[in-house]
Amino acid sequence: MANAENLLNTTCNTLTLKRMPELPDIAAYLAALEPRIVGQPLQSVRIASPFLLRTAKPPIQAAEGRTVVSLQSIGKRIVIEFDSNLWLVLHLMIAGRLHWRPAGARLSGRNNLAAFDFPNGSLVLTEAGSKRRASLHLFSNREELAAIDPGGLDVFELDLDGFRTALTAENRTLKRALTDPRILSGIGNAYSDEILHAAQLSPIQRTQKLSEDDWARLFKATRETLQLWIDRLKNEARDAFPEKVTAFRKDMAVHGRYGQPCPRCGSSIQRIRYADNETDYCPKCQTGGKLLADRSLSRLLGEDWPRTLDELEALRRR
Repeated sequence: MANAENLLNTTCNTLTLKRMPELPDIAAYLAALEPRIVGQPLQSVRIASPFLLRTAKPPIQAAEGRTVVSLQSIGKRIVIEFDSNLWLVLHLMIAGRLHWRPAGARLSGRNNLAAFDFPNGSLVLTEAGSKRRASLHLFSNREELAAIDPGGLDVFELDLDGFRTALTAENRTLKRALTDPRILSGIGNAYSDEILHAAQLSPIQRTQKLSEDDWARLFKATRETLQLWIDRLKNEARDAFPEKVTAFRKDMAVHGRYGQPCPRCGSSIQRIRYADNETDYCPKCQTGGKLLADRSLSRLLGEDWPRTLDELEALRRR
C-alpha cells in the first residue's frame, strides 16, 4: 500500500499540462489585433521556420502590400482577411502563441517562427518545444478557406435541441464530445473541464445516457462558461496584448487546480490523464464521490487503486 501511495503521488506531481488556445483565447487575440491591424497594410512577411507555411499558391509574398479588412475565426484558427480576396490562416496548435512587438522586431531564437510587419508594429508567432505543429496557410478563394473548417457548430448559434442532436450523433463521453472540433467549434481541454464542472456532470458520462435535466444544465453551462471567459479575456486584451495565453487561470474552478479545493463544495480537485490530455474534475460535484481511473496508473495499481475520495484520503494517511 505504501508503494501505491508513493507511485500515485509521484505520477500526479510529474504531470505536465499542455493546452491549445481555445475559443475565449482566440476571441481575446482577435480583440487585441482588431485595433492594431485592421485597416493597416501588411508590409512584409518574414518566415524563419520552413515547416510553418503549408501552402505554395498563392505565394506568401502575395499578401505583402495588401490591407487587412477583417478578422474572424474558424474553430481554433485565426483568419486575417485582406483586400483582393486573400485569407491568411494561423493555427497555433498546442504551443503556438502570438506577440505584438515594435515594428521590425528581430526573429532571434529557435522559438520565433514568423513575423508579420505592419506600419505600427510586428505580429510575431512563436512556438515552444521541439515539435513544429503551428501552421500558416494563404488562400485566394472561399472554397479553399472553407475546406479547412472541421465543421464544428457554434454553440451560440444553437438552441437546446440542436445542441443535443449534435452531441448525440455518436454515443461518446461528454469530454470527448465537447472537445471534438467536428461537433462543436473552439472548445478544448480547459474549457470542457470548466463546462462540465458548472453542469455538475462527469466527464466520462455518455451522451446518450443524459436526462432532460442534464441536457438543460449542460447547454446552459456551455454557453455561460464560454461567454464568461470570452468577455473576461476580451476585456483584458483591450488593456494589453495577450502575451501569455496559458492553461492556468486563477479564477478557473477545476482546470489546472489538482489538489485544491472545489469552489462549490470544498472537496479536493482530482485529475486523470490520457494521451497528452488531462481532465480535472470534482468527485463530489460531478461523479458522486467516485474517483475516475487513470488508464495506465489504475491498471498498474490494480486492487490498490482508490475508488472514492475517502479511500484516497485513507491511502494518503497511511
